[in-house]
Amino acid sequence: MDIPRLRRDFLRRVGHEPEKIFRAPGRVNLLGEHVDYNGGPVLPAAIDRAVYLAARSNKSTMLELYALDLDEETTIDLEILEAKQDSAGKPLPGWACYPAGVAWSLSNAGLQLSGMQAVYCSEVPIGAGLSSSAAVEMAFAVTWQAFGDWTLERMTLAKLCQQAENEYVGVASGLMDQFASAHGVAGSALYFDTRSLDWYPVPLPPDTVLIVADSGIRRSLTSSAYNERRASCEEAVAILKQQLPWIEMLADVNPEDFDNYQDHLPPEVSLRAQHVIGEIERVGSAVSALESGDCERFGMLMYAGHASLRDLYQVSTPELDMLVEIASRIPGCIGARLTGAGFGGCTINLVEEHQAQDFMYRLKAGYLEETGKETNIYLCQASQGAGQIEG
Repeated sequence: MDIPRLRRDFLRRVGHEPEKIFRAPGRVNLLGEHVDYNGGPVLPAAIDRAVYLAARSNKSTMLELYALDLDEETTIDLEILEAKQDSAGKPLPGWACYPAGVAWSLSNAGLQLSGMQAVYCSEVPIGAGLSSSAAVEMAFAVTWQAFGDWTLERMTLAKLCQQAENEYVGVASGLMDQFASAHGVAGSALYFDTRSLDWYPVPLPPDTVLIVADSGIRRSLTSSAYNERRASCEEAVAILKQQLPWIEMLADVNPEDFDNYQDHLPPEVSLRAQHVIGEIERVGSAVSALESGDCERFGMLMYAGHASLRDLYQVSTPELDMLVEIASRIPGCIGARLTGAGFGGCTINLVEEHQAQDFMYRLKAGYLEETGKETNIYLCQASQGAGQIEG
């Protein structure tokens, strides 16, 4: 990121230098897809593509926002956030609902917020399944914390950002995205139990990189297909609970019990539940593989996770399948799968570092040849979580 340019843009728009500059990363999910809202563990990693935010307190109740990537701006009165309107009484543009939602959530928690001028930009592609929204939320959360006379534990801050997305923006996301942006550890994936909120870093194999390939297909998390998957999981729990009365979520169902009682479920609901229960098992196996240095085993679990998302949860697309298929044939690729909710977005590839440039070239060329479409490819490393970087 060109921090001097961000400073210049801030000076040009605001007329003063920023007081502080902050960074909040996007994330990839290596395994554990669609299990966060089912109470299971996930294995994300914060990445070194992030949102950068330059800010200056303006000693008022006004939040002056400048989104450089969109070349749009708006001003919001922090005292009337419930209205979801700008200072002129017009409805907030969609992009502004994320920082406004964070302000709303923090204020409802009794935290004092200062008005400020904020100029921000993002290296995280929007709608690609890399949690661009969570990165924006965390960037603003750590900014207000730095300007305020209060501090919160990172998990609490992540939960307040999730509340902003769920209740203010209206997207029923789990906690994984905000958690990963807040807690990232350089060089490591993050094992995160979404029910107990216990977590610990799991070092990724040395001399490997994370390569993200964007299918170019955009999706919306508010889509009916996403909500239908969640409803199927809830239906599975309600039916299985008749035979297994102690369960509350699919994470409570072990594979043996599922094998015994899956015939009680409607066929489509059974497929959805089978994915979730299998994916939870894969996360545990993946952590063991990483801890023992078994890269090949970890890669096979990534491929198996993609097949399950494709065939059982049915959230892949032909483009995502093609990216995984091409990647699997390129030397140096340890494992590949779609990352994020699916229905479009990106794949994540774990690749030997010395093969990375050749891998990216071959994947880009192969995708163009097979689909006639371009793909943007990003070389990433697991990175630190959100925080202040200057000022």
